[in-house]
Parts: sequence; structure tokens; C-alpha cells
Amino acid sequence: MSETLTARVIVVGGGPAGLAAATLSAREGISTLLIAPEAGPDPRTVALMEPSLRLLNRIGVWPGSLSFVSSPLLHLDIIDDMGNLVSAPRLTFSAAEVGLDAFGWNIPLGALTVELRNAAQQAGVEIIADTVTAAENLGAVAAVDTASGARYYGEVLIAADGIESLLRKAAGINVDRWSFDQSALVTTFQHSGPHHGVSTERHRPGGAFTTVPLPGNASSLVWMGAPPIIESLLFRTGQELAMEIQLVTRGTLGLISGVTPPKAFPMRGLRARQFAANRTMLTGETAHAFPPVGAQGLNMSLRDVGHAIDVVLGHDDAGSGAAMTEYHARRSRDVTERQAIISAMNTSMLAEFLPLDLMRVGALSAISAFPPLRQLVMRQGLAPSSNLPYAMRG
Repeated sequence: MSETLTARVIVVGGGPAGLAAATLSAREGISTLLIAPEAGPDPRTVALMEPSLRLLNRIGVWPGSLSFVSSPLLHLDIIDDMGNLVSAPRLTFSAAEVGLDAFGWNIPLGALTVELRNAAQQAGVEIIADTVTAAENLGAVAAVDTASGARYYGEVLIAADGIESLLRKAAGINVDRWSFDQSALVTTFQHSGPHHGVSTERHRPGGAFTTVPLPGNASSLVWMGAPPIIESLLFRTGQELAMEIQLVTRGTLGLISGVTPPKAFPMRGLRARQFAANRTMLTGETAHAFPPVGAQGLNMSLRDVGHAIDVVLGHDDAGSGAAMTEYHARRSRDVTERQAIISAMNTSMLAEFLPLDLMRVGALSAISAFPPLRQLVMRQGLAPSSNLPYAMRG
């Protein structure tokens, strides 16, 4: 080839998915380049389940210092708070039921990103703090251009550059998009009572209200609702917002205080029609995006990462057509099925349509009534048991 490889793998995107992909790649002995400006602060937390924690452990990030700012998820509660005539029973899942000490851990996203960036540097990833402006498939290699005027060549590109991905567009991959009449408010708060390691998801008109444990008497919150309602909450004082949280939680966490400045994010859905093409593999929100119901977002993104590196290791030419086909096959079914379930559950809280709400109630009631189904839901909620990448296997 006339072009000299800068690195076998070029990762574009400096969020958790991109950093994890670059680090895992380098730790497997693959020459790896990461191109991304350094990420800014992020107030969100992320509930990572056991398979994701195994991947973080493999790349040297978990448990480490992250365990001191994170909290284990010992129990998961689902509460029907819709206020309808027919309600689903309260569901409480315990990690001990499936032989685990914890389902996962709730980790501050900002702290996770810092640790992942440090791990990438320690693994030997070459990090370029620049912005990619163009990418193309040159046949035997792929090339990316940056804002500084540099050009880099790689055998395969791993796209982790977000929902409006430039790499995805350059690869000619189309997406299906949809939107929800929702926004999500995120914040953290203090409370006088203990949370006992319980993450609680309340199904309410307009969306889920989810509290997730943090160390001590503190929790993070994802509050989904109609955009005007969420926007109005952004203008409340900390004390006023604490009172709103107090009302919704009904005193189960004690007295609410210390609410951090909230941020809001629009709820959008996206799914790539192909997950790989033209020497480019899509990971994270370049490939899929959906509401934060069931803590699937970053857990799915890290599964993308694990499968992407498995494919790289399994092919002499990681950007070949065969490699692209394999990666698409590995991710397509998992993403499509989970998006359908999450979107259906979320839509059932939005639509004033009795049959749809009854379907949601019926599904939750069936899970509550039949222990084998309950076990299946818990295990499949953690990850698909038959399709885990190597880095996530126990």
C-alpha cells in the first residue's frame, strides 16, 4: 500500500466508549490511536452491570479509586406510580437471587472518564487532542483528517463520536431516528435516610423517575417528563427542587437536601441500519440511542466495544468486508431487541392509551407471578448470556 499505517486501530471520540475501546485495543497488543478533544465535566452517573465491570477490570480501571466514589446496586425496585385504575405490583429484584453480591455499581461519569483516559495513556494509546473533520475508505486503509491539517491512516476506524457522528456519515451508513415528547433532568441529592443499596424506578405519567444510590446518604436522579415540565424544574431553587423530589419519593429516603444544579437532555432514539461498513465500526451513540430506562445505555456501548475488539483480533485485516459483516451480525440483534423493549416500556408511560398501559401492567404482573420468568428477566437485564464479548465473560 502507498499509505503507511499510523496505527492499526484509530478510535475517534473521547467519551467512555471511545476511551474504553482504545484502552482495550492497546492492552491486547494492537497499535492504537485515539483522536478526540478532552471531554468536559459531566454531572451524570451511570449504573454499570457486572459484565461491564468485568471489561473495566480487564483494562485496569475497576475497582481502583472509582469504588470510593461509587455505590453498589444491591436491589432494583420498579414501582407503578401511574395513578391508573389498574396498577402493576411492586417488583423488587435482589442481586443475591442470581448469585451476585451486586447487580452493578453506580459510577459518576466524570470520574469514570478521567480514569479511562489515564488507563488509555498507561496502555500506550497515542492520544491526539484534535477534532476529526473528514474520513474516507481508501481501499486498503482508511484515512481521517483533523482540524489541525494532519492525516492519519488506520486499518479500521472505531467510531465513538456521538449521535451526530461524522465517521458514520463518511462511511455512508444511514440511520433511523425517532423522538419522544420527553426530556430527562439529571442531578444528585442528599437524603437523611439510608437507601440500602436500592435503585428505584417509578413509572409515572410522562416517564420514569429513577433514583440510584451513591456513597453515604446520597443518590443520583434521572427524572423523565414532558419538556415544558422538565424545563420548568431547571428554574427552581435547590430547596424548591428538593421539595419536588420529596413529594415524588414520598419520604422513603427521608428529608431531601443538597440538590446539585440540574441539567436536562432531550430524549431521542436512533439506530444505525448497518453497524459497520467501509472500514468503520460504530460503537455507543453512533450506533444506537434510546431513553435511560433499565440502565442499558453505556452497558450496551461497552458491549459494542468488547465485540469490536474481538473482531479486530479475529481478522488479519480488521477493516475487511468479512470483519464488517461479522461485527454487524454480533451487534444487530442485541441492539434491535433491547431498543424495542425499552422503547415500548417508555412509550407505555407516555401514551394515554388503555390497551398499551394494560400491556405494561400485564408484563410486570407476569414477571412478579412466575419465578422462572423473574430469573430470566434479571439475567437478561444484566446482559445476553449467549452473546458476550471475551472481555465481559466471567
